[in-house]
Amino acid sequence: MKTMTADNTEFERIGELISKANVAFVTTSESDGRLLSRPLAVLDRKFDGDLYFFTVDPSPKTGQVADDSHVNVSLQADDSYLSIAGTASVTHDQKLIDELWNPHAEAWFEKGREDPGVALLKVHADSAEYWTLDSPKPVALLKYAKAIVSGDQPDVASNKSVEL
Repeated sequence: MKTMTADNTEFERIGELISKANVAFVTTSESDGRLLSRPLAVLDRKFDGDLYFFTVDPSPKTGQVADDSHVNVSLQADDSYLSIAGTASVTHDQKLIDELWNPHAEAWFEKGREDPGVALLKVHADSAEYWTLDSPKPVALLKYAKAIVSGDQPDVASNKSVEL
């Protein structure tokens, strides 16, 4: 598949998929190269090329990011899937923490937003690949059935890979 540079439409499509997701799996790597994925809540924020997730710092996750900032974020939004490759960093920017604070974050931090362990994992997106269902589910199921009979692959989804 050919990778293209995201235009405004692609950038907005990626932002739309992110906004429809509730949970993302963020993958970091251990010092021995093992990959680790963990679910993190998607924060309600207009996508500008960066994603943020509340985290505790210090933690194994923030240590892994300090050792190797390359991460992957994968999300599911309805019948669409999104994979974002990027670089991560940890920030304690209180203004940004205040802006993104929500009741779900409150549950994880005993002392609220003033807890010294509150941090944000910032992921700067370098590239994205997404798959979206092109047809309503009943039509897609018919296409799957036809493909089984014909031996062809079903044409039910769009797949794009873009550099951000």
